[in-house]
Amino acid sequence: MPVQWTISHPSRLVIAVARDDVTVADIEQYFVGVTAEGGMSYRKIFEITHTPAALSEENLKALGARVMYYAQHGQIGPLAIVASTDESYAQATIFAEAAKVSRPLAIFREIHEARRWLDEQPVP
Repeated sequence: MPVQWTISHPSRLVIAVARDDVTVADIEQYFVGVTAEGGMSYRKIFEITHTPAALSEENLKALGARVMYYAQHGQIGPLAIVASTDESYAQATIFAEAAKVSRPLAIFREIHEARRWLDEQPVP
C-alpha cells in the first residue's frame, strides 16, 4: 500500500507516509479512508520523502481540487507536508497552490519541523 496512515482520535492527529510509486487513486483512497474514520478535520502530517516524482502537475492540481471539494462539505484540518527532496518539495508546492482552502498548510524539509509547527496549530 503506497500510502499508509494512522489516526489518533485522542490527539486529533493523522500521520500519513507515502512510499514508492503513488497514484492519484492511492491519494484518493487516503482521503476516503480518513473521512470514513472521522479524521478529515484533524491536524495532519503527510510525508512524501520516499516517493519518486510520480504524479504529474495535472494530477496534483486535480488532487488540490478534491481537497477544495472536501472543504466545501466539512472542515479540514491543518496540513504539514514533509518533502525533503527538491522534486518532492516542488510537487508539494504545486499541490498547495491548487488546494487553496481556509486552513493552515505548510511544507517542510524535516519531519521534526513539521511536527513542531503542527503542534502549534489549534486542535480542531
